[in-house]
Amino acid sequence: MEATEQRSESTATIDSQSDAEAASTACLGGDKALVEALRSGCEASFAVLIDRHQASMLRVAEFYVADRAAAEDVVQETWMAVIRGIDRFDGRSSIKTWMFRILTNRAKTMGQRAARVVPVSAILGGAAAEDCAVDPARFFDARHPQWPGHWCNPPTAWALGPDDQVATNEAIEVVLLAITGLPAMQRTVITLRDVECWTSREVCIALALTETNQRVLLHRARSRVRRRLEQHEDEAADRLEA
Repeated sequence: MEATEQRSESTATIDSQSDAEAASTACLGGDKALVEALRSGCEASFAVLIDRHQASMLRVAEFYVADRAAAEDVVQETWMAVIRGIDRFDGRSSIKTWMFRILTNRAKTMGQRAARVVPVSAILGGAAAEDCAVDPARFFDARHPQWPGHWCNPPTAWALGPDDQVATNEAIEVVLLAITGLPAMQRTVITLRDVECWTSREVCIALALTETNQRVLLHRARSRVRRRLEQHEDEAADRLEA
């Protein structure tokens, strides 16, 4: 009996090591190897996928639904859909963008039921003053003899060096807070591009956006975040002078 238990434990250890080796090989081999490992039922490869993307998926889901609990439900549903649908993955995009496309579709559906999703057309359309990415007064008008349409009040350089860590940390907090205050789609795009470091193509595929729409959303988001950071620096300068 004891020998049998020892053999079982040894077999389990070997299986665990095999799964870990398969997952490691899959990670080194890229998407194709990872997909093959997932299709073979390698649990360690699936765990690798969760470790890589769980936090980002939860962040993106929160852009569309009412609260964190709902976002967690969306992520859980997405992982189940990945398990069920991995055999149908055709490789035309990366597995990451395929998963996030599933995630956003499910999150949008849940968000629409709760009437929380802002249509892309509503964000991109309209010419209200508050929708301008940059105040038009910061540019020379068409009558300027030399630089029509160019900056007359250009953005300030706000990058801070490591010698001023407190100011740098404050600036980061301002940026992150400004991102949370953006419209839903702008917030999603700038988070994926500038926080998660996705390519524009990956964002377009995951969010079902055209390249033009993605570029407009990113420009407006970055402009609003920069404007808030400039305000913060002006306020800091005023405090120093006072």
